[in-house]
Amino acid sequence: MQRILGVDYGDVRTGLAISDENRFLAGGLYTISEGGMRSTAKKTAAVAAEKNVGVIVIGLPKNMDGSEGESATKIRAFAQLLEPMTDAEIVFFDERVSTMAAHRILNMTDTRGQKRKAVVDTLSAEIILQNYLDFLKNSN
Repeated sequence: MQRILGVDYGDVRTGLAISDENRFLAGGLYTISEGGMRSTAKKTAAVAAEKNVGVIVIGLPKNMDGSEGESATKIRAFAQLLEPMTDAEIVFFDERVSTMAAHRILNMTDTRGQKRKAVVDTLSAEIILQNYLDFLKNSN
């Protein structure tokens, strides 16, 4: 079974996470922090190819009322750049609370400063992916 790649896209940093081969658990990979949207799409596609990814789950930020704002428009533009660079299916998944959950976890572990900046996006990607994996399990 092909793995699933989780992506928390951001203008400055983009977190990546990957599922295990059984699509049961998400694990953080790393954060891409250099380049613009096109460069980040190329690096994401390269990771997808290297890790035998069949699905790329991209966190889609929605407003609390479920509508999409400016951030969602950027995410969709990123996905349009990424799509021709990969054979993987691209799926959007609601990420409304992933960043808040990541900050809560980092607060509980007393992770601060530069170390916090380095891991928050990867942790957010991991939370988005784990939520998606749980959704898949519960919908079968």
